[in-house]
Amino acid sequence: MIPSVCCQTVAEAKPGKTSLSLGAVFRRYGADYIRSHRPPPSHLKAMLAIESCRTPMLGGRLDRCDQCDHEVLAWNSCNDRHCPTCDSTKRSRWLEERRAELLPVPYFHVVFTLDHGLNFLVGYNQKLIYDLLFAAATQTLQQFARNVGGMLGITAILHTWTQQLKRHVHLHCLVPAGMLSLDGSRWIPLEKGVGSKKQAFLFPVHALSLVFREKFLAGLARAEVADQVVWPQDSSSKSQKLDMKGLVQRLRKHKWVVYTKRPLGGPDPVLRYLGRYAYRVAISNERIKDIANGNVTFEYKERNRDNRVATVTVTANDFIERFLLHVVPRQYRRIRHYGLFASRNKKKNIARCFELIVGTLPPSKPDKTSARDLMLKLTGIDIDICPHCKKGALRTVRNLDPIPVLHTRQALTTEAQDSS
Repeated sequence: MIPSVCCQTVAEAKPGKTSLSLGAVFRRYGADYIRSHRPPPSHLKAMLAIESCRTPMLGGRLDRCDQCDHEVLAWNSCNDRHCPTCDSTKRSRWLEERRAELLPVPYFHVVFTLDHGLNFLVGYNQKLIYDLLFAAATQTLQQFARNVGGMLGITAILHTWTQQLKRHVHLHCLVPAGMLSLDGSRWIPLEKGVGSKKQAFLFPVHALSLVFREKFLAGLARAEVADQVVWPQDSSSKSQKLDMKGLVQRLRKHKWVVYTKRPLGGPDPVLRYLGRYAYRVAISNERIKDIANGNVTFEYKERNRDNRVATVTVTANDFIERFLLHVVPRQYRRIRHYGLFASRNKKKNIARCFELIVGTLPPSKPDKTSARDLMLKLTGIDIDICPHCKKGALRTVRNLDPIPVLHTRQALTTEAQDSS
């Protein structure tokens, strides 16, 4: 007989979290949403993975204490990149790998935001729009760097949401406050930025925004000529459908937002900053405060009111629809590295930068942290120690196969996939 006790996981570290999670929203209201919206396969895949995460649907293992014979069930994680239950472990491992690659200089944080006048196109052209954003932002930064004789290192992270889960496409770029000269002979420091003596923002923001806008719009126009742009067909968007020339002219009238902060000092602050953006999903389980009567209540920060925490209640269908806006295309890379950090020459470039900046080799990469140490760091829970007697060690005595669950949403998922 399978014991009724289930191990405490990251998602269940606090009382009541099992019933207030994104997976719980999908289990309760996912079937109705699929029936009324007929989402594409990528959305269905994400919904099913998150619904199944750390449940019998994915199987698991049975552990037994070698001292008191207490038994614990540990259900498998889905590891879907949109799952808020799985994001913390991925983020921690990624940050460990980045530590050895951080240059011993301050870093700038630069944010490139897509004009909201393009939002009506994003859902039909996700990969195209996101790729153009990555290209326009990073090429803009490198163009300004070349103007002063160097090459930057850039780590770019795509985010597509606001605190209320609405569409807000923007790119977070972490950039060292310096660059390698084009001939590789010297390090060019940029702690005080380039331009005004009073400026400490890498490059002039107004000039960055102008060049960024023109690069993006030029790329979009080329895509239209190549017949790569899909225009909305639904009646609510027809009024916004313009010829590409008209759309570009309208967007060129707006100021595009490029935001930069003064440089962060040292590897540890940079790692903490990266942790706020890397492997984040649109909403964490902690922000979901109530699921009842066909509604979902969640927390958000009011950016225009000093980040005051407030709550909003929306219908479950609206909540699910908002979340699914931020499911990226299959195998799409939300985190990318450019210039000095591009994978082809990254090891050589980083070694050269360390030699020029501090005269030493970069630190070696740390050994991969074990699952036990990682969970201890994240939650303070030693997953190998018996939670009952606090003395014995848990040993796996049986692997558990996935348990099929006759769930309405699973049947609808299969039906929708067959018809797509």
